Amino acid sequence: MNVRRALGAVLLILLAVTPGAARAQDVALAGQVTSAEEGAMEGVLVSAQRAGSPITVTVVSDAQGRYKFPADRLAAGTYTLSIRAAGYELAAAATADVAAARTGTADLKLRKAADLAAQLTSTEWLNSMPGTAEQKLPLIECMSCHTLERVLRSKYSADEFVGVLRRMQGYANNTTTQHPQLRVAEREMSEKRARDLADYVASVNLSGGRESWAFALKALPRPRGRATRVIITEYALPRPTIAPHDVRPDADGVVWYSNFVEPFLGRLDPKTGTHEEFRYPLPKPKFPQGALALEPDQDGNWWLSMMFQSGLTRFDPRTKEFRHYPIPPEQMTDGTQQSLMMPGRAKVDGKVWTNDVSTHEILRLDLATGAYERVNPFKHMPKGRQHSPYGMAADADNNLYFMDFGDESIGRVDAKSLRTTLYPTPTPRSRPRRGMMDDKGRLWFAEFAANKVGMFDPATEDFKEWAAPTPHTFPYDVYFDRHGELWSGAMSSDRVLRLDPATGQSIEYLLPHQTNIRRIFVDDGKTPATFWAGNNHHASIVKLEPLD
Repeated sequence: MNVRRALGAVLLILLAVTPGAARAQDVALAGQVTSAEEGAMEGVLVSAQRAGSPITVTVVSDAQGRYKFPADRLAAGTYTLSIRAAGYELAAAATADVAAARTGTADLKLRKAADLAAQLTSTEWLNSMPGTAEQKLPLIECMSCHTLERVLRSKYSADEFVGVLRRMQGYANNTTTQHPQLRVAEREMSEKRARDLADYVASVNLSGGRESWAFALKALPRPRGRATRVIITEYALPRPTIAPHDVRPDADGVVWYSNFVEPFLGRLDPKTGTHEEFRYPLPKPKFPQGALALEPDQDGNWWLSMMFQSGLTRFDPRTKEFRHYPIPPEQMTDGTQQSLMMPGRAKVDGKVWTNDVSTHEILRLDLATGAYERVNPFKHMPKGRQHSPYGMAADADNNLYFMDFGDESIGRVDAKSLRTTLYPTPTPRSRPRRGMMDDKGRLWFAEFAANKVGMFDPATEDFKEWAAPTPHTFPYDVYFDRHGELWSGAMSSDRVLRLDPATGQSIEYLLPHQTNIRRIFVDDGKTPATFWAGNNHHASIVKLEPLD
């Protein structure tokens, strides 16, 4: 017994006099972030990228301005350090050497940024600009292709901006600034809508010889508290033109994505950073390229909705072969476009759901024959309202639920009768976009124009809604995890929302770089869950891991 006590005492002494050795096993790189204006700075994102690596790892400084990178996130090597903190920039270029079994140190000094406008997100521009919600709302369409900084820095007069809007109407939905694509079918914008928007933009941009904006620029607060307890990993893809739209990990942890502007299905191994692409044939080579939705079926195949290339394609990861299910020629026009689909319950009846954007119809593919049935879910609705079947989910019997992105309803199409029922959201003109169905059959969805997230329970036909904590976030998609938390991402704010529906409490995690988020996925196999998304405008895959 005395020998054990003696050994224990020796061990305690060794641990007390060698704390650095213990910490070195846990931390690869650490430091403090300070500025002359604030001293120690909380909520500064610190990113580290090793020379030659496509992987960037980011952590956030705590209330004392300290940051630290876990040892298992940074391999030995020389790293370039960068930061994100609205209104600030690094006072000097920063690098750090990381060695095995030793904690590197790099204290970072920040200075005031010369150009705050260059750091603002679209959400921050909308929060800064004067004007009514109705005046600002049309600008959310611009964010599909670029941020609002481009709009606000423009010098077009109202008359000139009408022409710009006409030109913008000619670009396909699947366009980025890195890869613009023109539509074949013309798309019109009413004279009144164009004039109203042009008049408003000319009142807030740099037209008329203005050297600066006639309003104060308002950056959102930096992260605080739990919002700083996170690790973010970005995987840069090999070409700047790649636009990862839908991102989905498979059962082995490999991440697959749809490319919104090029005819490839992409694959990323997060463990190694290795990347692979699978090219599919172009049925309509003169039309815009790229796919939107990516969904698995019950056999592990990946399905893509082919947008202007028309129809659906299925990829077998075992044989690495595609099979195309084309829209019949007699049903096609220059505007035919399949953006969404739902193959997840096809084993029930051999049917896969999709849509036709040009006609606002639901389509159903018969796998045995390749034929498509058409359903017009809005034929009994009053005239004068826009509709657009978009986000899709199927229940256990392959009944379809869809979001009417053009208006305000959740729709249900009965798999046997094809009868459609529409359920208006509590918030008018909410424009529900994408979402998912949980294991209780409840539909969780984003309300894009309402700045909310919602839930619809088909069993009771009841809705619940939760407002996004930051104005002008415009959620694109949501995911309800098995821990009871709701996640969302958007094209405008560079923030990931984590919300507890039971309490209404939320956390917003700021991302290291400008991030245009579309479809999201949450791996809830561990606690806390891991969030995945593509950066549709900047050719990267983003993984966000909360630490609590």
